[in-house]
Amino acid sequence: MHDDLIARAKAWLAEDPDAETREELARLIDAGDTDELAARFSGTLQFGTAGLRGELGAGPMRMNRGVVIRAAAGLAAYLKKNGTPHGDDGAGLVVIGYDARHKSADFARDTAAVMTGAGLRAAVLPRPLPTPVLAFAVRHLGAVAGVEVTASHNPPRDNGYKVYLGDGSQIVPPADAEIAAEIDAIASLHDVPRPESGWQTLDDAVLDAYLARTDAVLGTGSPRTARTVYTAMHGVGRDVLLAAFARAGFPEPVLVAEQADPDPDFPTVAFPNPEEPGAMDLAFARARATDPDLVIANDPDADRCAVAVKDGGDWRMLRGDEVGALLAAHLVRRGARGTFAESIVSSSLLGRIAGKAGLPYEETLTGFKWIARVDGLRYGYEEALGYCVDPEGVRDKDGITAALLITELASALKEEGRTLLDLLDDLAVEHGLHATDQLSVRVQDLSLIADAMRRLRERPPAELAGLPVTRAEDLSRGTDRLPPTDGLRYTLTGARVIVRPSGTEPKLKCYLEVVVPVADHAGLPAARARAAELLDAVRRDLSAAAGI
Repeated sequence: MHDDLIARAKAWLAEDPDAETREELARLIDAGDTDELAARFSGTLQFGTAGLRGELGAGPMRMNRGVVIRAAAGLAAYLKKNGTPHGDDGAGLVVIGYDARHKSADFARDTAAVMTGAGLRAAVLPRPLPTPVLAFAVRHLGAVAGVEVTASHNPPRDNGYKVYLGDGSQIVPPADAEIAAEIDAIASLHDVPRPESGWQTLDDAVLDAYLARTDAVLGTGSPRTARTVYTAMHGVGRDVLLAAFARAGFPEPVLVAEQADPDPDFPTVAFPNPEEPGAMDLAFARARATDPDLVIANDPDADRCAVAVKDGGDWRMLRGDEVGALLAAHLVRRGARGTFAESIVSSSLLGRIAGKAGLPYEETLTGFKWIARVDGLRYGYEEALGYCVDPEGVRDKDGITAALLITELASALKEEGRTLLDLLDDLAVEHGLHATDQLSVRVQDLSLIADAMRRLRERPPAELAGLPVTRAEDLSRGTDRLPPTDGLRYTLTGARVIVRPSGTEPKLKCYLEVVVPVADHAGLPAARARAAELLDAVRRDLSAAAGI
């Protein structure tokens, strides 16, 4: 076993194109560190519907240039085998974007080289830009595929590789498995041609086209008065968001200076995700000093949008489900037509808003790869701060256009002497108070997640928080509306719970919702107290049932 492990490590070392990871791997081999080598050579980083995502480092279980070159070669083989549409010179175009993380630019260049070597055309965005710009560029440029090098809001040690096909939406089965099979078929990096040149580096025309498209998000002649504090969370959103806000005529956002510049080490936050505890502390401090109408945050690749409001004497984050409902209500008020869609883990309030407006409504599996494919989509969201407000422009979540739309709504309410919280109160009275929360458990040992799922499948709870479970569904079998996925859904009297392993992080996620009827605005405080009590009890009982 030891000799085989060393032999595999040396074989990888012999074709590793990166001096940094070669040096790292050589040190491990020389030190005879079999534990660390085993962790890196216990398999390969699996390519799935989230593409690739993992910790940077040497070996097939880490993100590195060798893994990326293989992924790119597998994607190129898949595109050629599936008869990609051709451009004027007979070769399909693959457009490549990247964020400001460690190695992102290298991975983008490697991808361009592999595509060129495979006889495809490759075009790389001019610099680190938000993921939605890449998603836009795929359709705008008529590409057969797009690649975004990003790990979104993961820790600084991670990077990732997200794939879009020519319709501008992320891959779904069976494309992921077919690409993975092509990756597995690559025997050696020496078999992958990688010319030194031959691809195009795009200029700002594609970014200008994206910004011009943002005009379609806002209403004609709508108020543009709301003042904002903005944090880019050390990512790539700042310049694009500022340009979009200036173009729309909003007041210039006040920046959180400490988090404004791209920085792959994310020095001011433990996790560069607005949902994580402490991540918004600097933004709230800036808001206390400047008293804006709302606080807006993007995650590092700017496909997510977080919103915070003043509630009483201080600032608080709105939940993704609250922002999702607010944007839906705003679009309904503006006369939007088309299908409203959300993932199954998001609040059922969207369905009630759509139903009251006479609009079609769809539920999908988790992820915008599914939401973006809904027929006739006009608006889609999911609770993890992802909003698709212009599906004709970007068939994915987009933190820039979502920020524009929520700021337009805040401006319209400001003109009426009202706030986002006032509109949330109105929605609660109209449709019932929909309160959501999460029980999320991060693990080192992935077997703990499998154990919890098995325990719940073998002994599903009969009640949670004293509410009877009226229906227990194992989503791995699929439903009449949903393809199979590893998840469990419990329908209770006045509540709903979904349990699923995260697709991108070592987490078990449990999504909780309770619905409390409200007769009028005077009944809201009591309804909120009851909802909080029920959520706490559901969380406690579910935790016990899952053994987590």
